[in-house]
Amino acid sequence: MTKISIIIPTYNEEKYIRRTLESIKKQPYKDIEVIIADSNSTDATRSIAKKVYPGVIIVNKKERGVGIACNASAKIAKGELLMFIDADTSITRDLLSSYENAFRDRDVVAATGPIIPLEKTTKSITIGYKMVSVYTVKLFMKIGKPSTISSNLMVRKSSYLKLGGFSTTMNTYYDWDLSNRLSKVGKIVYVEKAIAKTSVRRIEKWGMFRYFGFHTGNVIRYNLFHKPKQDYEPIR
Repeated sequence: MTKISIIIPTYNEEKYIRRTLESIKKQPYKDIEVIIADSNSTDATRSIAKKVYPGVIIVNKKERGVGIACNASAKIAKGELLMFIDADTSITRDLLSSYENAFRDRDVVAATGPIIPLEKTTKSITIGYKMVSVYTVKLFMKIGKPSTISSNLMVRKSSYLKLGGFSTTMNTYYDWDLSNRLSKVGKIVYVEKAIAKTSVRRIEKWGMFRYFGFHTGNVIRYNLFHKPKQDYEPIR
């Protein structure tokens, strides 16, 4: 059994982190460690994490940024594989074992899987999630421009560190940027059984039109100019 380090970037996630950690505790896969990659939260995120998941490792960086906190966490991680999920995301029981099986192929450097809504929501939002996390991700893989999403992403630690991890200057699409770099050193695969459930809070706040309009435009910006948008405010 390969050791897996689960890294969860956080900033003021006291409302969601308990549910995320509880989903990890239910995993039948046991050779894991959990690292909270915190960006100096001002709420009870870190204290809740310690109560819910004894043994959790807290990496607290005063300078905010997902890339900064995740890269620092990856450096101390003991796992051969790094699993990245968001603080408002729950993982299904087969996720870790399904990914671990995929990584038995030594040419695989990263893997992703379906992302579905965590909360009960509208049919249109459910379809939208499937369009983005299933069809769009698979399409970009087929055309040689893999676009993994960091709320459900596993990476081989050696490859992650070799490439410098997530960009520390991008507020959006740092995950797409990493997957593009990873695709040059190995295979990225889509694992159907590795399902994650994530909150729809941003779509509900922004609305469908704004949300998908933002990401459609950002896909174009990133692929044409390699400069994704920076104005992506946190949703609390």
